[in-house]
Parts: sequence; structure tokens; C-alpha cells
Amino acid sequence: MDLQTTNEHSYIKEYAQAVTDGDIVIGRRVRQTLDMLLALFDNDSVKVDLADSTKHIRFIENECKLYEAPFAGKPFKLELFQKAIVESIFAFKVWNDEVGRYVRKFQDVLVVMGRKNGKSPLVAAILLSEWFCGEMGTKILIGSNNYEQADIMFSACDAMREESRSLAKCTRRNNIGIFFGNQKQKKKHGKFTRQNKGSIKRISASGGNKEGRNIKIGAVDEVHEMADNHLVMPIRQALSTQDEPLYFEITTEGFTEGGYLDQRLEQATHVLDGEVEMPDFLIWWYAQDSEEEVWQDEGSWQKSNPGIGVIKKYSFLRKMVDEARTSATTRAFVLSKDFNIKQNSATAWLDMATIINPATFDMRELEGAMYIGGLDYAETTDLCSAKAMFVKDGIKYLTGMYFIPQTKADAILDDKNLKNPEHKDYHKWAQQGLVTICEGTEVDEQVVANWFIGLYENYHMMPFKFGYDNWHSKGFKRCMGEYFGDEVLEKVGMDFMSLSSPMHSMESDMKLKKLNYNNNPIDKWCFENMSIKTNNIGLVMPVKKYGQSKNRIDGGMATIICYATYSRYKIEYEQAMNMR
Repeated sequence: MDLQTTNEHSYIKEYAQAVTDGDIVIGRRVRQTLDMLLALFDNDSVKVDLADSTKHIRFIENECKLYEAPFAGKPFKLELFQKAIVESIFAFKVWNDEVGRYVRKFQDVLVVMGRKNGKSPLVAAILLSEWFCGEMGTKILIGSNNYEQADIMFSACDAMREESRSLAKCTRRNNIGIFFGNQKQKKKHGKFTRQNKGSIKRISASGGNKEGRNIKIGAVDEVHEMADNHLVMPIRQALSTQDEPLYFEITTEGFTEGGYLDQRLEQATHVLDGEVEMPDFLIWWYAQDSEEEVWQDEGSWQKSNPGIGVIKKYSFLRKMVDEARTSATTRAFVLSKDFNIKQNSATAWLDMATIINPATFDMRELEGAMYIGGLDYAETTDLCSAKAMFVKDGIKYLTGMYFIPQTKADAILDDKNLKNPEHKDYHKWAQQGLVTICEGTEVDEQVVANWFIGLYENYHMMPFKFGYDNWHSKGFKRCMGEYFGDEVLEKVGMDFMSLSSPMHSMESDMKLKKLNYNNNPIDKWCFENMSIKTNNIGLVMPVKKYGQSKNRIDGGMATIICYATYSRYKIEYEQAMNMR
């Protein structure tokens, strides 16, 4: 396997020329990196060894094959930006007095790139190339937040190894890792036999046994989810005995406020802006320069998606951007994960055009109908919101009642009373039939249950299913179970998995004016106060707007609980309605 070459062609210079010619579009941060790299070619203290970088590029293109559709089984032909990244890692050498020779200049590599641009397969291929082309005994450790995420890059290494006949012939894999030496080998000595104790293993942030390792290369995937450096530091410490260690971090933007990635990108900003010197830190930060260009200039998308048009499809990204234009639940995820534009963990959900719906209905129009119930229960400080949702001819009709303790309702009379920081006149709403004021300091569970019982006694309305969150609702469940039967009760978890899809459905209905909430002013107020919190796989859940903790979202929460319950029993509910 002779991979030596005398080819002196520089892919970094070719990449920079393509940018100058307008064939490739890059953002400000990548331009800063390119300018720094181009300057190194004329730096007398830096040795440029293009033979070494070309050796790794040739290894990847000759020995590594892709493993996922639609490219499975095809040779890994690197794009120009990928070749430039590989060259930047291996071509530049600086003299190290401690070891008495030239070593790699860049030993700490950060790659920030939009999702589905091939960053994990690229780094996996680089790891394999150094494992085979580097010195004997090279140990590689891949880490992430959990074993499933760490396994993405590990499995990429393993799949490319298996796809290559020459690589598979001299290696083996078990549950612990990937190792040199194969049972079928006749040769017992040499770099590609069991005599080589090098390995590729993976580790999880949630697991133990992270200390006491000795590795040459470390790679951490999806650092955007990390709250701190408790996985990163043990891996970096494990590199401390090496003459030429190599450490990778690859990621997209995330939603963790004040987490490890925020600290890392702040550090990268200072380095790229020339405010801090970290000569071994290499930064490839593909990101948009502004949010406006995402919506206005499709040609700018290459700034955060260097593989677009080849690795990542324009059609896919257009679809996501079009959806993000009209869906707040999609917008934060797309801007963060596809364009590397930092989003707050909580962003506004519904705009006023979506919320406003002047349509009303008369309860007598729904007499005898079955409904989906929902309750967001609070004993004392917050509103307690009870909802009944009826589905008829594609429209969801929402009626409800709010409950509040007497002490909180009376607090509007005293500006210094912290029991009513929102300064809403609940007595006025009570006169309008929108709020029930409960005596004392707590909402009475029996009073809440009586409202639902009143729907049956006054309008012959029966709950088909009744969704509730489990917070402070023990007595209420007992009351409802005794009157309507325990089988109507449905617990709805207050988590991403339970609430994300219902929120999408509710938002869509409100945009299409298919949710008629009888123009209830308290509902409208609660909807205005709601934000969405997004996790790293794009699921959302409701939270209060940042800085508006005094305002209430209880009516919105109870409505989402109705939607969550309805989604679980949609077919059965519609069948029951048709039979009545």
C-alpha cells in the first residue's frame, strides 16, 4: 500500500482561488481561517509538507468507501473543501525543541458544520487514515454524550474498514473496539498484525471509567449538547504523553445555554479575531453571517453547508426553509442545525396573526357531544385551566374555565402584593363567566371537577378521554373517576416526546383558523405568553417567554394537553362521535 507522493499541489490554495472566482461561497469565519492558512505558506517558521497531507487524502480516496444510501459502496471521493480540511491538519509542521523534530502545527481541530454535510464520515475517514498511515501503536478514542452518538463515528470507521478488502484483511472488531490483526492472517509480525496494539474505541459522557487512558487521537462528536467539559477534559488529558496528539471536536449549533459549545465558540471567536493566540487551534466554522440571508439568498446557504448540491440536497434544505418560514416549531431547529445560527433555548411561538380568531360559537350547538378534556392544575399561585375540546367538521371547538384562589384575585387591589404580579383583574373576568374564584388560598379540586360535571348536567356532554398532567391532581382524578369512570383518565407527560407533535398540530390549526376558542381573552393572553423550547433532535415543548415568568400560560398548556390526548385516541373518538 504505497501512498507516498511528490505531488506539490495545494488544495487550500485551490479552495481559496475557487472562493475568489466566485465558484464557492464561504462565511466570514471560514474566510478568516483561509487567510491564516494561506499566510503559513510564506511563514519561515512553518514547514509545509504537502506529501504528508496528500498521503492521507489518497488513503481516504483509495481505501475508504461510503456506507450509507445513496452513496453506499462507492469510493470516498473528497470534495474540495474536505481536501482543504485534511491538508490543513497534516501539511503544516513546526519545530518542537522538546522532541527535537518537526511536529504537526495543528493539534486541536474544531469543525462546525450544518447537519448532513458529511462531517462525521469525514472525521472518521481522517481517523482511519492516521490509524493506518501514522505510527505503530496509535490509539484512538471517540466520545460523545451517550453511546448511541459515540457509535455514529465509531460505526463509520468500522463500516469503511469493512468495505475495504485490504483494511478488513488486517483488522478485526469486537464489542470493545477495532484492532489490528486478523485470525486469517499468516503473517505474525509487523505494523498491520496483532503486534500493533493500536485500537479505536468509543466512550460516553454518561459512562464511567473516563480517566487513566493513554491515547494519540481523541474525537468528540455533538459537543453542542454538553453542559460542561466533564467528557472533554479526560480525553484531552489522555493525549498529554504524545509528541503529536490530535484532538477533534465536531458539531452543529445547539440549544444548551451557557454550555460547553458556547464557551468553545467564544474562544474560537477570540482566536479568529486575533485577540488571543492559540497557535495549535484549527477552526473550520461554517456558519451564516446573518439570519436575513437565510430567507433572502439561497446562494448563501453554502456558507454553513459546504457539501450542498453534492452531499446535502438543495431540495431538502429548500423544503426545511419553506416550513421554517411559517412554523415557529421548525424555525429554531432549522436555523440552529442547518445554518449554525445560535438560537435561545426558548423562542417565541405564536404571533398575533396566528392567535387572533374572532370566531365564536354557542355551547347549545354542541349539546350531547363527546369531548376531549384537558387540565393544567395548580393549587395556589398560577391559574388552573380546565378545557373541553370538541371536534366537528374539521373544526376544533374549545371551551373552558379558569380557577384562581380568592387571595390572588383580591391581590389586584395592592400593587405591592406579590400574589398577583401580572396585575390582572380576575374579579372582572369572573363577572364575565371566564374565571371561578375559590375561597381561601388554594384552588379546590372538587370545584374544578364540578365544572366538568356541569357540562354533563347542563348540556349532556360526556368526556371521551380526559388528559391531565400529574402535578397536584390526585384529588381531581378521584372526583372524575368516581363520576365518569377511571377509564376516561389519560396521563400526559410534560416532556418533549409527549408535547412536540401536539404543539405542531395546534400551531397548524391556529394558522388555518381551525381552532375556535370562542374568542376567550384569557386564552388569547395565555397563547401570547407561550414560547417553545427545542431539544437537539428538533422536538419542542412549551415554556413561558423569557423574562415574563409573572405571566401565565396555563390555558395554552391545557389546550396542548387536549391535543396530546386527542392525537392518541383520534380514530376511536371520531368513531364514537359518528355513533351518537
